[in-house]
Amino acid sequence: MKYTLKIIFTVLVFFTLTFSLLANEHGNCKNSKWGADDELGGANYISEKRTKLAAKLIKKGKSHPLGITINSKTPAFPPRTLSLTVMAPNQNAGSNLKGALGYHMTYADDILNTWVGIGSQIDGLGHLGENDMLYNCNKAGDVIKVTGLTKLGVDKIPPMIARAVILDMTSHFGVETMEAGQAITPDDIKTAMKNQGVSINEGDIVLFYTGWTDSKLIDDPKAWVSGEPGTDNAAMEYLMTFNPMAVGSDTWGVDNVPPSKGDKVFYGHVTALQNNGVYLLETMNTGPLVKEGVKEFMFVLGQARVEGTVQMIINPVAIY
Repeated sequence: MKYTLKIIFTVLVFFTLTFSLLANEHGNCKNSKWGADDELGGANYISEKRTKLAAKLIKKGKSHPLGITINSKTPAFPPRTLSLTVMAPNQNAGSNLKGALGYHMTYADDILNTWVGIGSQIDGLGHLGENDMLYNCNKAGDVIKVTGLTKLGVDKIPPMIARAVILDMTSHFGVETMEAGQAITPDDIKTAMKNQGVSINEGDIVLFYTGWTDSKLIDDPKAWVSGEPGTDNAAMEYLMTFNPMAVGSDTWGVDNVPPSKGDKVFYGHVTALQNNGVYLLETMNTGPLVKEGVKEFMFVLGQARVEGTVQMIINPVAIY
C-alpha cells in the first residue's frame, strides 16, 4: 500500500510539473534563465570583465551624448507630454533672501511635469508584455500599480556599462533616410554585419542607425512620430540569439511602424522585454558617430533611479 501511494504521488508531481512548464512556455510566459526571482534580465551581463573589455574600446578619449534635447514640443507616443516650469522661489515682486542668508542670493528651481517615455529613453522590463504577463512570468496585475511597479522597476537596473555596436542601415540600403514602415530583416542584419565588419557578442548593446530622427524630428515632427523604420518581428527574434543586453535605434520605438505584412505591431517589444529580458533603447542619437565612422564604443548609462518606474528619460554616453 505504501509503495502504491508513493507511485501515485510521484505521478502526480510529474504531471503537475509538466503542465506547469507547458503553461509557462505556451501561455506567453517564459522563465528567466537567471532564476525565478530575477528582475534584471540582460543587465545580468554587466560584469567587471565586460566593463574592462569595453574600456579597451576607448581609443581617442572622446565622448558623445546619445540622448537628444527635449522640450514641451517634442513629439511622443500619445498621450505622453512634457511641461517645464522654472521659478524663483520667494523672490517675486522684487523680494530677495538677503535678510535670511546675509547676502543677496538669486536662485532658480524647476518643476518638471512629464511622462518619462519621451525623447531618448530606456524601456524597462515592466513596460510591455502579452496576455497579462510580464518578464519572468510576473503577472501584470501583481506588478503594475498606479503608485509604481512592485517589481521590474527601472530603478533596479545597475549602472549599464557595456560594449556597444552600431549597424548603419542607411549605408546598407544605400539611402540617407529609411522610410516609415521599412523593415530591417534578419538577412539585412547578417549582410550589414558582414559588410560593415561588425560583430555582436553576448552582453552587447546593439544600436541601429536609420537616419529617421536626424531627418524627421525637426523638419517634420508629425511624420517622425506617426511611423518609423525598424526591425520586423523576425529580426528581433534573430537578435535574441546573440544574447544582447539591450537593443536600440535612432527611432522612437525600434520596431517598424506600420509593421510588415503578417507581423504584429510592436511585437518586437514582447520578444525583447517579456520573453528575453532585453532592454530597449529608443531615440538614440547615433548620427554623429556614424558620420565619424564609429562602429563600436564603450556605452555608459546611469539612469535616474525613481522607484517603480516603467521607463526613464536617459542620456547614455558613448566613449570611444
